[in-house]
Amino acid sequence: MVNLPISGSNSGESNAGPANRWAGWRDSLSFRLFALTIGAILIVEILIFIPSAANFRATWLAERVQAARIAALAIDASPSRQVSMDLSSALLANAEVRAVAERADGVRYQLLPAQVPISRPIVDIDLRTESMGFSLVETCMTLFAPAGRTLMIVDTGNTADSALEILVPEAPLKEDLWRYARNILWLSLLISISTGAVIYAILLRMVVRPILRVTSSVEQFREDPGAWRRRLKPTTRRDEIGRAQNALSDMEAAVSESFRQRGRLAELGEAVARINHDLRGSLAAAQLVSDSLARSDDPRVKRAAPRLERALERAIALATDTLQYGKAESNGADLQSLHLKSILDEAAEEGLARHAGIGWDNHVPAACTATVDAEALHRIVANLVRNSAEAMGGNGRVAVSAEEGCLLLTDSGPGLPDGVADTLFKPFGVTTKRKGTGLGLAIARDLARGMGGDLTIKRTGPDGTTFSIALKALDGL
Repeated sequence: MVNLPISGSNSGESNAGPANRWAGWRDSLSFRLFALTIGAILIVEILIFIPSAANFRATWLAERVQAARIAALAIDASPSRQVSMDLSSALLANAEVRAVAERADGVRYQLLPAQVPISRPIVDIDLRTESMGFSLVETCMTLFAPAGRTLMIVDTGNTADSALEILVPEAPLKEDLWRYARNILWLSLLISISTGAVIYAILLRMVVRPILRVTSSVEQFREDPGAWRRRLKPTTRRDEIGRAQNALSDMEAAVSESFRQRGRLAELGEAVARINHDLRGSLAAAQLVSDSLARSDDPRVKRAAPRLERALERAIALATDTLQYGKAESNGADLQSLHLKSILDEAAEEGLARHAGIGWDNHVPAACTATVDAEALHRIVANLVRNSAEAMGGNGRVAVSAEEGCLLLTDSGPGLPDGVADTLFKPFGVTTKRKGTGLGLAIARDLARGMGGDLTIKRTGPDGTTFSIALKALDGL
């Protein structure tokens, strides 16, 4: 149904309704199929009409020749091959010709001479040599020829070396051709409309209605995907429409489930955020208590206080990292073409702040640039450097270098344990740090992908681990 705008008067509504309905139907697939069917049939009929009209013209000319031959037989049967003027006029009128002559050995014999003046110009038509192409051209010329022309039809005479010449006015042929064209036109319109209606009814049931169902479902989903309820049912059809309907039905089910899970995850995220907020407050209060206990003179309290403090630190770090991971957004990167060397040095300085025994080697050329978010790259490198320093203990070195398309950050640590590399980037997965939460590398990878790159492990072993940071438009190597 078409929703019409409400106007100030009833007359406006009555006038707008049919126009809008016609415009909607005119733009529909149904109307286009119907119009295309009629148009296609008419085009085919036009292509068929010219040869058909040429055949009609050939038959018309042959009938005049045959009538002239019959009239000539009366001349052959009369004494001295002569008849009276009245009989000659009657024979010409019955044959619907103006004059009949026979040419043999270069001599023309007037069998039935013209009784009225012959109008000009005279157009010669030799049926003995006329080709199909010439007949098509002559048919078109006859349809649009000027009035008053006379046709000179030439055909084989009574003997092989003689020729029969017939003068015929062109007007009757032209009139009959146009009448034939009009009959063909009305017949073509009748056939095209009838065929179009039958094809339309078939396509409406087999094509248009299924497409309308699919289209309606897509439009409903577009209008309000969040409130989507599954309406389109699967079909047993195996053609393209059936496959499209089944694919859309599966998509609707998947999207509906996705929205349901999304809503639950959003609610769960809000709950976790509230829990984390309250937990951090509680842990902060507990940490104050642990600090007071650490100053106690009781030996048992002094032995237990550090363990309690470490447990509280891990709990606070877990709550903080969980909130940071929930807030991480990879689509908000502020990408700029920047020099990398200073950004890497600042990140390494932060990552090694508590590890004075770890060395830092920056092999990236000063002219090296890339399209990055400076803050995101700083966080990625600082996290990797900090992890490497903690994995190496108090001694070792961390180095960074650049190659085509990526930065390579390498440490001299013992490498990753077996099986850790497969889950290293998963949230809350396996961590390489005793106090880790398993979120640092997951956040770092999200930040790298938010800049259009990626973070991967290139190699790991007893001689160290190398991480690869893929960057966009890395240049100046």
